[in-house]
Amino acid sequence: MSTPVITPELVSLDQDFGHSSHEVISHLANLVASAGRTETPDTLLADAKAREDKSPTGFRGRIAIPHCRTTAVTEPTLAFARLAPAADFGGPDGDADLVFLIAAPEGSGKAHLKILSTLARALVKEEFSAALRSASTKDEVVALVTEVLESSPKKAAATPVAEATEGKTRIVAITACPTGIAHTYMAADSLTQAAAKRDDIDIEVETQGSSAVTPLAAAVIKNADAVIFATDVGVKDRERFAGKPVIESGVKRAINEPEKMLDEAVAAAKNPNAHRVSGTAAASSGEEEAGKLGWGKRIQQAVMTGVSYMIPFVAAGGLLLALGFLFGGYDMASGWKEIATGYSLTNLPGHTVPVEGADVTFERAGLMLYLGAVFFAIGQAAMGFIVAALSGYIAYALAGRPGIAPGFAGGAIAVMLGAGFIGGLVTGILAGLIAMWISSWKVPRIIASLMPVVIIPLVTSLAVGLLMFLLLGRPLAAIMTGLQDWLTSMSGSSAVLLGIILGLMMCFDLGGPVNKAAYLFATAGLSTGDEASMKVMAAVMAAGMVPPIAMSLATFARKQLFTPAEQENGKSSWLLGLSFISEGAIPFAAADPFRVIPSMMLGGAATGAISMALGAGSRAPHGGLFVFFAINPFWAWLLAIVVGSLISAVAVIAFKQFWPNKALQAA
Repeated sequence: MSTPVITPELVSLDQDFGHSSHEVISHLANLVASAGRTETPDTLLADAKAREDKSPTGFRGRIAIPHCRTTAVTEPTLAFARLAPAADFGGPDGDADLVFLIAAPEGSGKAHLKILSTLARALVKEEFSAALRSASTKDEVVALVTEVLESSPKKAAATPVAEATEGKTRIVAITACPTGIAHTYMAADSLTQAAAKRDDIDIEVETQGSSAVTPLAAAVIKNADAVIFATDVGVKDRERFAGKPVIESGVKRAINEPEKMLDEAVAAAKNPNAHRVSGTAAASSGEEEAGKLGWGKRIQQAVMTGVSYMIPFVAAGGLLLALGFLFGGYDMASGWKEIATGYSLTNLPGHTVPVEGADVTFERAGLMLYLGAVFFAIGQAAMGFIVAALSGYIAYALAGRPGIAPGFAGGAIAVMLGAGFIGGLVTGILAGLIAMWISSWKVPRIIASLMPVVIIPLVTSLAVGLLMFLLLGRPLAAIMTGLQDWLTSMSGSSAVLLGIILGLMMCFDLGGPVNKAAYLFATAGLSTGDEASMKVMAAVMAAGMVPPIAMSLATFARKQLFTPAEQENGKSSWLLGLSFISEGAIPFAAADPFRVIPSMMLGGAATGAISMALGAGSRAPHGGLFVFFAINPFWAWLLAIVVGSLISAVAVIAFKQFWPNKALQAA
């Protein structure tokens, strides 16, 4: 590679970077910037922090390896800190004193990711970490890391499972983490090395990471006595292991407790009543069973999966609707369907168009009106899928592919009955749980092949449909109608109160779960198309823009109150704010949460209240200032952002001025 992965400028020895993981990651991101490896350390920090918030990256040996794929770097980059004192990364044996920040370029090739995974595997070895602790110079650290990266990773010896020695327990394992860079391979090596020390186990591991995946051979799986799934994401082709005793956990448990997981797998192999992998991608459940996720966590993960698949429909559909209004005018909703289907490029509409037997006059005519109607029609089609997508992918997260069809069908029924996104949440969970239950049935082999493609989707769709039509549909529709009526009736103090609440939520964790909950409330309501929902969307987007803009203003106004790194972040965070990327304020909040977050919440609450009070509405779910054409009245919305940003900027300056952060100043 032309650019070294690590250089002495990317190494810090025996420094105090604070006690929290976010503080350490912030310092490491600034180290990467100082070495000239990124021009946007705030983006790197936001991406690394988002990964850290999913699951702490500390593990056995008092080592931490925060990592992410990010647009902030163009070459694979490693920053290393030997901390004094150590910092809390959620490790099982205390605070970490060795921390690697791994930054992989977004969309980087497999060769890059293989290099980074090699380092992760080396960190599992005690001799490597001991050498890092005893290194006396930065050059020595670079030499140690470079030697590891340039040598081929050596796997601990293990007899192939397909040819296992008689009397040994044959185990196969899958490891996978969300980014597929570090923990995937560290977990694999921890299991393999632990097994190599024992005479009663043979193991083979399939790493489902970002580097090339080599699937376990069919013969290996067939001969296996037990399976270990150490993953934070779904197992690919889970059906291959149907009928095998299984132990499941998050990927970090395999790194921290490999011996314990191997013991559990041996016990499961000898227990005829042990939990087994079902014939579908549905995972097992039961909080009392060792190594498995609880019901609450499983359903929460499933809902977030459904939401993540739904958001692209909302974003694409909402922006297309906004473009429809931009091109065709704000009276587009009166006859978009007739214009889009009844006219063409060779037969453009005039100002007057027959709509349902009556002539409707539009402000615009010709090509602009026609294109506006086409954009609007495409947007409506995309928006029409959001409840079905939400429901379908919740069911998919719970039950795998057999859950998709009943989940989508349930979502469509929810729309038909007027239950909206609330109905979609319910039908998705129902479809997933019912499909999971049916997949656990023990059926003759001749029927088993029909289960995932015919029987489970058929029976589950029927069950969900009957439950919705006979029991749940009308009550859920009444709840949805009540919510819409409440939004529509909002005025005066009630609208302002809702704006305050939404503003507080948007600025509480700057892109975290609370922020996302407020955003989803707004986007789900936006699908109804009523004016009250558009006001909620405008308030949410405006409040989410405040923190990065406010911090940029504060760094310009009182530079001396901020560190050099924060001053650099302030030069670009205003643009992130204008684009509605709340995460632009994360570097500031991570370094000084007790002063920054309350200040941001204060401005966000003011922005939400002003936006709602002045009746600003947004037809677009994202885009910030750049979708100004979809916001009306724009002046009111802009005023809310300006006032809120000024309040937050003044508040954070006051906090830092009269309640200085001595630890930050010392740094």
